[in-house]
Amino acid sequence: MSLPTALSERTLSTLTTALHLETAEDVALTSAMGPDPVGRLRVLRGGPIDKVVTVDLVVPPIGLDSHMIFAFTGSDSAIPHFTLDSVHAGEYHAMHLDLIPRADLAINLEYLDAAFLPLTPLLEEAWQLEGIAPAAIGPRQRAMMSPWMVVCRATEPAFRALDSTVDSYLAHWLTLVDKGVPAVDAELAARDRANRANLFSPEVDPVWAQVTRLLGAEQSERVRGELVA
Repeated sequence: MSLPTALSERTLSTLTTALHLETAEDVALTSAMGPDPVGRLRVLRGGPIDKVVTVDLVVPPIGLDSHMIFAFTGSDSAIPHFTLDSVHAGEYHAMHLDLIPRADLAINLEYLDAAFLPLTPLLEEAWQLEGIAPAAIGPRQRAMMSPWMVVCRATEPAFRALDSTVDSYLAHWLTLVDKGVPAVDAELAARDRANRANLFSPEVDPVWAQVTRLLGAEQSERVRGELVA
């Protein structure tokens, strides 16, 4: 089992157990590259959140081993969403780990301090690991995430070392799910719809062009539609 696969499955197992999730959908993803599935879309529901969406794409001929988990809290919740992308592509590993804010952090300081400030030492420790380098992501995409986002390329040893960062981010997020967060100044559902539409927009994130080339427009939109709604 590859490192990204192992990390993704372990994280999903923790989420499933902690939140009492059950699989609602499990869809094979296919490609014109061959008759066998190249991926899998899963939707899990239950517990105190809205849903968890996972997308696995494993295509050895093009050197792709990609696993995404997105845990969405309810439309009326201020608890951040949790996300983890773990990837092996060519000669490098990559990771995207974050808690997605549900409100403007600049005007909700108590919320910032409760939901994000405890991540600061974890973020600082991650960037001190040998073999970690910032990933190529522009400020437009960064604006839709949090300042505590870990988005990087990594050597194999560094990727292994990030396991503890992922575990700690996830443990903190599960605590927020359990205990809640301070009230915020935001129209939560409307803001979330707008933010997710932008976050998963093909105009913002170039990865959707690659996904469409691999899966075709219909399946790509099926995956994207599960993330925006």
